This record gives sequence, structure tokens and C-alpha cells, in this order.
Amino acid sequence: MTHPPRITDESVLTRWMSIEIGKLNEGTVQKRKLLSVLLGEGAPRTTTKKGEPYYFQKEVIAALGKKLPHQIHGRLKLPILFFLSPDVPDSCFCTDEAAFDSLRFLGEISEMHTMQEGRFWVSRAIAYAIMHTYPTAVQMVMTL
Repeated sequence: MTHPPRITDESVLTRWMSIEIGKLNEGTVQKRKLLSVLLGEGAPRTTTKKGEPYYFQKEVIAALGKKLPHQIHGRLKLPILFFLSPDVPDSCFCTDEAAFDSLRFLGEISEMHTMQEGRFWVSRAIAYAIMHTYPTAVQMVMTL
């Protein structure tokens, strides 16, 4: 006789956590846009995974456009995504090399940070400070 999996089985917990994390991530953008494109839009926006509009703060986009060199405008996709994992409670990572270059140029991360295996790590405190400095241009994404 076959019994259904118990609620304490890891596969059941993992599946449940995946569903809940998916709900948490519904507000993240579906398609990121280049800074150069956003600078040309009257009301810079994109769409969330839930299908709702995601509006960028025009002042933030303009400030990034002024502070960053023009060669980065065609490489930097916004919002910058930092990925949070329950396995690493005090740090998060980003997989975007243009974001790495931009944040180093802006002085938000130090020259000591490096890209390793396609990602760079920062403390969650630094990531949240960057998000506070550039609202709507940075999002946090939960992972499992």
C-alpha cells in the first residue's frame, strides 16, 4: 500500500517553499530594460512577473544617466537584481557584470569586490543600502 508523502518530507517542504517564494517574487520585473532605453522614455516602466506595470523613478534613472559613463548606458539593465538565498543569511549575489561595473564606478561597492564564477557577493546590508539610494533601480529576488 502506498502512502502519500508526509508534510515533514523534504520534497513536500521544498515544493511548498517554491510556491511561496514564487508568490514573493511576483513583484519582480519580468523583463529588465537597458538604462539607455529608460533614459529615452517619458515615463520609464516595465512589467512585473504578475503582469502589472513597474514604474521606475524618473529622477533615479536620470541621476544614473548623469553619473555613469555613456558606454555603460547600453550595457546596464535595470533594475539590478540581487538574489537572496536562505542558505546564505547575511549575503546576496548579483550575476550582472554591467551592474558590477556600474556599482564599482558609483562607489557603492569597493574595488576589493570581484566577479567570481559569474557573480559577485555583497552583504545584505550593502545591497539594501544600494536599493535605498537608488529606489526602483534595484530589486531583491528570493531563491531556494
